[in-house]
Amino acid sequence: MKRSEINQVIKDMEQLIKEHKFEIPPFAKWSAGEWSDKGHEYDEIRDNKLGWDITDFGLGRFDQVGFSLLTIRNGNLTMDQYKKTYAEKLLMLYEGQSAAMHFHWNKMEDIINRGGNDVYITVYNGAEDGSILQTDVTVAMDGKLSIVAAGTKVKLSPGESITITPYLYHDFLVPATGGSVLLGEVSMCNDDENDNRFADSAVGRFPEIEEDELPYRLLCNEYPIQPENG
Repeated sequence: MKRSEINQVIKDMEQLIKEHKFEIPPFAKWSAGEWSDKGHEYDEIRDNKLGWDITDFGLGRFDQVGFSLLTIRNGNLTMDQYKKTYAEKLLMLYEGQSAAMHFHWNKMEDIINRGGNDVYITVYNGAEDGSILQTDVTVAMDGKLSIVAAGTKVKLSPGESITITPYLYHDFLVPATGGSVLLGEVSMCNDDENDNRFADSAVGRFPEIEEDELPYRLLCNEYPIQPENG
């Protein structure tokens, strides 16, 4: 993706967040330049990858397959100094955009439609070897338990949520009309490097970036590392 595209996506997501009256933490508003003087007192942000995250899943078709995230809080299962056992994110998908089919080996999460368009989530059970099963799926939505056929597209309208358990394959699909959707995620600790299983082995997580302009916000894997005496 081009940096100019990433910058615009973040601005669009900031506007969507503002429209739905969700306040975001101060670090989410820092410019790239403001990061230069942030010392080790902000290592929690660096170590736990808080902040902005844009992905095209390595496919180079962001307008069709991709989504945008803001990680607001997160724990860390590998660093003892971080005791949080939970995470919170905001996600945005444009109209007509989808996210790749995947499951989490360990993470349980609730996906909440915070406002805007509807979103459809296709569900399948996954096996320990990562294969997709054609068995009926148990779906928990806002206190209601349902059994649906494999491959069912579950609709979330604004205010509705679904619980995603480990090994539950899911994707996201936004209708071609009706605008963008703002989603919330409340979950166990997030570990994108180790906990994602994609149905398509060609899918990646972080995009290659073509630097055609200066960054508007740094992404969560771009923060400058401070020297030990910094």
